[in-house]
Amino acid sequence: MGKTTSKQKKEDSGLHYDVKIQSIRPEGTLRATATVNINNAFAIRGIKLMEGSKGLFVSMPSYKAGNGEYKDICFPCTSESRKDFDQAVLNAYEQALTQGHAQEQKDEQKQEGPTQGNPSQEMTM
Repeated sequence: MGKTTSKQKKEDSGLHYDVKIQSIRPEGTLRATATVNINNAFAIRGIKLMEGSKGLFVSMPSYKAGNGEYKDICFPCTSESRKDFDQAVLNAYEQALTQGHAQEQKDEQKQEGPTQGNPSQEMTM
């Protein structure tokens, strides 16, 4: 699927999230990757939308520490900012799924359209 942009803004925090979904994968635990631009001042690449036992969650870019534990490279500092960030990414993902489904339906209609009801397109044996 192509890139999708969703702009999310929370008025009281003053943060503006421009979320781009790079890829959507229908199977497996990795459902999508994303880039988020915050206030046109700070961009985060390598964000993953993962499917876990409790549903979808946002995974920040991370590295594996010496003790085997994964550490986020960058992250929201408060639970409220984490909630807002995650919601912006999840909303963009849902929008991308909706747009992708609508595009698939249009493509199917285009493929079916010319042959239905058009005798010059039909083949007889």
